[in-house]
Amino acid sequence: MRLSVLDQAPVTKGNTGVDALRKSEELAVLADELGYYRMWMAEHHGIESVVSSAPEITAARLAAKTENIRIGTGGVMMMHYSPLKMAEVFKTLSAFSPGRIDFGVGRAPGGDGRAVYALSEGKRPEMDNMYEKYQIALQLINDETPEGRLFGSTPAVPDDVTLPEAWMLGSSGNSAIETAKMGVGYSFAQFFNGELSREILDAYRRNFKPSAFMEKPEINVCYMVTAAETKEEAEYQARPQDIAGLWLSQGRIAKSLTPEEAKDYPLTEMDKMKIEQRRPLHIVGSAKEVAEKLQAEQEMYGFDEAMIVSIPHAQETRLDVYKLLAKELF
Repeated sequence: MRLSVLDQAPVTKGNTGVDALRKSEELAVLADELGYYRMWMAEHHGIESVVSSAPEITAARLAAKTENIRIGTGGVMMMHYSPLKMAEVFKTLSAFSPGRIDFGVGRAPGGDGRAVYALSEGKRPEMDNMYEKYQIALQLINDETPEGRLFGSTPAVPDDVTLPEAWMLGSSGNSAIETAKMGVGYSFAQFFNGELSREILDAYRRNFKPSAFMEKPEINVCYMVTAAETKEEAEYQARPQDIAGLWLSQGRIAKSLTPEEAKDYPLTEMDKMKIEQRRPLHIVGSAKEVAEKLQAEQEMYGFDEAMIVSIPHAQETRLDVYKLLAKELF
């Protein structure tokens, strides 16, 4: 099983957005050294606790700072961009780092209504043309000419670059078949709602059509993980994210607490019940326990790669999660 990294550039309490981006860079360098297969940056807007607002820019920096690991986006939120612009960006990235770039996209907004309208300059954003938009971007990246005057008259440059891998994100299974028909990889965000099923992945595999971007179906599944030397330490480090998840369900987005603050944070019985209900979205345990869980999930669902997002408060603790998992699984 391949092991990869998803990062959101989280801003934990006592840190700045600049700190978060520098820590993403540090994580990429470590992941490269440890032998992780790829690292993706997410895209979020208007959230002070997550500053991965320009993943394609961060990807350029990370690719320049690493040697072997694939670098990309998980993903670019297509509703905010023209297919031509997306094609130009990822062709440029691939020109600088051939054979190491991933063009991962999502159909979600990556922010609330205010952010969406600000990004669209107050216009009503189009939300029903994502598959068409992605297909046009893929054609432009592959130096093809899309039909119609709008995108058929302007080539995406630079031309003749090594094709990036192309991926589409999903969290409910709705996009699995469309993704397969386009011949691109399918990335399932299990940490969003925990609704992964064998049926979803089998539907993707059955409908897959080889393309210039991918010869055979490829699936990765993204998990939120907190691992440590012991289960007790992992539970302690995971508590801030459990509470952050509770706040998110209540419509509150804020920088996560420190583990010390989270340990003593007052919770009602209802709060505790909601945290327990959300716990399946967060794998917590010793590194051995987490590795066994990931291996069991792979056996159950048959995916190719586990992608790990981990957000302990301290950077050293976060890096240790990836070190410990590499030790268990490589």
